[in-house]
Amino acid sequence: MTLRGKLLLKPIILVAGLAFIAACLSLAVGTISIPVSTVLKVFLSRLPGLDIHPDWPVTFETILLDLRFPRTVLIALTGASLAGSGAAYQGLFRNPLADPYLIGVASGAGLGAVIAMSIKWPASLFGYFTIPFAALLAGMLTVMLVYILARVGKTVPVTNLLLAGVTVSSFCTALTSFLMIRSQGELRRAIIWLLGGVSTSSWEPVLAMLPYTFIGLGLLLASGHALNVMQFGEEQAAQLGLNTSFTKFIVILGSTLAAAAAVAFTGIIGFVGLIVPHVVRILWGGDYRKLIPLSILGGMVVLLLTDMLARTLIPPQEVPLGIITALVGAPFFLWVLKRSKQQAFW
Repeated sequence: MTLRGKLLLKPIILVAGLAFIAACLSLAVGTISIPVSTVLKVFLSRLPGLDIHPDWPVTFETILLDLRFPRTVLIALTGASLAGSGAAYQGLFRNPLADPYLIGVASGAGLGAVIAMSIKWPASLFGYFTIPFAALLAGMLTVMLVYILARVGKTVPVTNLLLAGVTVSSFCTALTSFLMIRSQGELRRAIIWLLGGVSTSSWEPVLAMLPYTFIGLGLLLASGHALNVMQFGEEQAAQLGLNTSFTKFIVILGSTLAAAAAVAFTGIIGFVGLIVPHVVRILWGGDYRKLIPLSILGGMVVLLLTDMLARTLIPPQEVPLGIITALVGAPFFLWVLKRSKQQAFW
């Protein structure tokens, strides 16, 4: 193994270990507390070749395997998607204040979800998945529209992307607000969804989200070297032989797939894509070949711990995840902004 590979492996093992600990705690904590040792034994007992005598109540297995495990996986995938997308956008726009929602995926997904909520769908599997898929489709179409509007000939200037993203996001947000004002019974449901969180504990959302997350994050992981080159500026990156237009397209596509899937199934959860990549950059540097995978794992850790706090803060009521991430993330955002201004000054 090369020296760079060894240097990359150590922090990945560390953050992956933290993600495993966070997942165990997430499975153990809830209305009914289950010891972490019991959580591990329940899962180990399912492995072939291990003879572990069950000394726990049968209800523990039901709670862990049927309720908490799919929720934990969904939360981990969401944190990974948001943090990985945030790291890629910060590299693409060369701005530490960029986040996964910068060019309209959240506002578009919110509009799609609210439109779907305004229709009375049948109480079936199709009706259940209508809202997340409407959010996913609307989020991806919104980013596609932004990309088309920002395109100038064969190039897509970053400044145009930002301006088109702000404009389209504002338009989608205005439409969403109008529909919510006009709605009646679905208003509370829409507000809860927009605040972010997990409303169900089953494997169906996880299985539906997996393809988009894996493809999206896979594209971002493969773009690490290209994002490093992009830090020199588009002109110099092109002179070094990088196809900047293709790089921007791949990064936007990967980020959109991952972020739209996260928003579709867990609502709008802010600041994770801003905080995690910035902390990773401070601790381990700005090489995107390690920044993106570490952000993905760090996003899992942060959102799993946040979800655990949301479930235990004021039991039995569950606080929406978006509220907690905003309360923690807003002061952090101001700190990052102040730090960026000081660096620019000096």
